[in-house]
Amino acid sequence: MGDRLRILILNERDLANPRGGGAEAHVWEIFGRLAQRGHSVSALAVSFEGAAAEERVDGIDVRRLGSLPLYYPRAMLACARSTRRGEVDLVVECLNKLPFYAPVYSKAPVLGICHHLFGSAAFLQVPWPIAAAVWIAERPIPWLYRCPFVAISDSSKDDLAERGVPRERVRVIPCGIRPPQATPSASAGSRPPLVVYVGRLEAYKRVDVLLRAMARLRERFPDAETAIVGRGQAREPLERLARDLGLADRTRFVGFVSDAERDSLLADARVCVCPSVKEGWGLTVIEANALGTPVVATDAPGLRDSVRDEITGFLAPEGDVDAFATHIASLLGDAPLADRMGREGELWSKHFDWDRVAPEVELIARDLVAGRWDAGEGA
Repeated sequence: MGDRLRILILNERDLANPRGGGAEAHVWEIFGRLAQRGHSVSALAVSFEGAAAEERVDGIDVRRLGSLPLYYPRAMLACARSTRRGEVDLVVECLNKLPFYAPVYSKAPVLGICHHLFGSAAFLQVPWPIAAAVWIAERPIPWLYRCPFVAISDSSKDDLAERGVPRERVRVIPCGIRPPQATPSASAGSRPPLVVYVGRLEAYKRVDVLLRAMARLRERFPDAETAIVGRGQAREPLERLARDLGLADRTRFVGFVSDAERDSLLADARVCVCPSVKEGWGLTVIEANALGTPVVATDAPGLRDSVRDEITGFLAPEGDVDAFATHIASLLGDAPLADRMGREGELWSKHFDWDRVAPEVELIARDLVAGRWDAGEGA
């Protein structure tokens, strides 16, 4: 084997998938760097319209195994075959949608990367029969996964522990961020009253809470605008809601944009809002902080790890429109407060760097393959 590891990633989507999100960015930021270090990294992913069956995406060799109904059984079979043939040194299973149960059939060591498990939040995202299937599929994880995990936040670790995974098998390594591709022209308190959301437009992200909060602030802040950055199944319902609330003329649905365009919007914003009910971490929170932009987010798993309440922003109870409106108003109406939280957020963001994260994961991978994994270090 030598120093070069052969790593196989199980993740439903790859970075080029139009429905890819934070989990895919996280995987590619880490394992793309490991590929640059000379490791052989491949991934099994679902197909999408116009996609090639095989493609190298940012240094990772991706095999796409067909539509979603076929994907999971094919990925499991391909993983089992590859590990039995001795073609793989390490399997990395990403737990953020349906589990693959790789430890059951892989002949190579398995490392679980836990972004977040859905639990009951699945019922906000998909029809109940599918949500029930996801909920049931997650139940055996503590018994079937006798492997180490990397969790991206204390909340994710706590979730695994509450389900029955021994805490000593879970190591927390928070996400990094890329350096911002924009420079703020002013401190947060001197910026126009622009409120920005960045992320996928899905039901569990609760972007409707942001719109309802802005409707309550319409008369107090007549010049305030909202920019909603991202794509997803909830866009049309959210556009209808904006019209129904009388916000159509002051709400922009920006859609998917480049990192540079996203950073430019965040650099011009007075506040970034993340009303999601469940996240593994809060990558967009830290990206906003890096540009001196304070955040209002749900006091929910993942987000309570990335937002330092009343320091880099505010946490609000889940779905509490009044609380969101109050906190957004505080930042729109109090320039010194926005400045202070913006400065604190910028300092906080400097703790998160992908170039520090990747070597930590690489060390765990090497120890696991060599049989040196010390469960006590995971605490």
